[in-house]
Amino acid sequence: MQFGIFTVGDVTPDPTTGRTPTERERIKAMVAIALKAEEVGLDVFATGEHHNPPFVPSSPTTMLGYIAARTEKLILSTSTTLITTNDPVKIAEDFAMLQHLADGRVDLMTGRGNTGPVYPWFGKDIRRGIDLAIENYALLRRLWREDVVDWEGEFRTPLQGFTSTPRPLDGVAPFVWHGSIRSPEIAEQAAFYGDGFFHNNIFWPAEHTRRMVGLYRARYAHHGHGTPEQAIVGLGGQAFMRRNSQDAVREFRPYFDNAPVYGHGPSLEDFTEQTPLTVGSPQQVIERTLAFRETVGDYQRQLFLMDHAGLPLKTVLEQLDLLGEEVVPVLREEFAKGRPAEVPQAPTHASLLAGKEEGDKREKQESAV
Repeated sequence: MQFGIFTVGDVTPDPTTGRTPTERERIKAMVAIALKAEEVGLDVFATGEHHNPPFVPSSPTTMLGYIAARTEKLILSTSTTLITTNDPVKIAEDFAMLQHLADGRVDLMTGRGNTGPVYPWFGKDIRRGIDLAIENYALLRRLWREDVVDWEGEFRTPLQGFTSTPRPLDGVAPFVWHGSIRSPEIAEQAAFYGDGFFHNNIFWPAEHTRRMVGLYRARYAHHGHGTPEQAIVGLGGQAFMRRNSQDAVREFRPYFDNAPVYGHGPSLEDFTEQTPLTVGSPQQVIERTLAFRETVGDYQRQLFLMDHAGLPLKTVLEQLDLLGEEVVPVLREEFAKGRPAEVPQAPTHASLLAGKEEGDKREKQESAV
């Protein structure tokens, strides 16, 4: 099972000091957080994509390419890549380039995003968001899997004899997670292609998460990719830790109360009761995260949001120390217990390449008969 962190890259004032970091400081902080993630033994760093204040990560592959040059093991991903407003040709080429630079340590999460105005900024109609997601991803898959593509669709100019460059590393496209909080159409899309489904459940109660993941698992099996239990599932989560739970609540409360996404709404206590947000000791984070398996079954990737709401970089790095040293080792051990042998691990470039080579070998043997 993979464990990691994801960032939305918000530039938010620290409510305890009133100071707002500069964009440069926030970008550099995101890099420092990624490097720390590798240092403490996490598997994945994922960055969001936003094109509006107060967010800074407008060019995820630029950031991930820089991080790739400074890491050795960390899987570099997104959370999410806007499949609706980006040109699929540019996505295909950018991520193939990143694959080569990072020696295959790359996957991505596609999604529609949660910022309505971004659609007209890129010449798109938000009312066609689902249609854009479906058509653009269909083209993206072909661009990675076919050397020469002829294409005609509704939302972009036709392609004739087009080859995206560079080609995917080793002929293996990056693995794709389809990210969604509330859209069953996206769960269906992930299931149809046999891709991963990432449910960022940070704002939703467990029952909603259970329904969305359950739909994806059922449709994954319906489309012939395996049993429901073999579907590839990822979850988001939020945590703030101190060794003493009362200290964690006291320290995090002003950040929660003033956060741009959920501040001035439900109380911290109500939110932690109704969503996966856990504010407390490392042991409480362990217990809460292990309970996710009761909701969705055995799954493959768990990402935590830890650097939001104006938290200082020093505090975030302390959180990552606790996560890497005290939480994730226990989670790895406990999630491995009772995990059925037929439940797959999260796909990596190495495992996808091995599958491709095995398929090529089998096809050659069959053609020789």
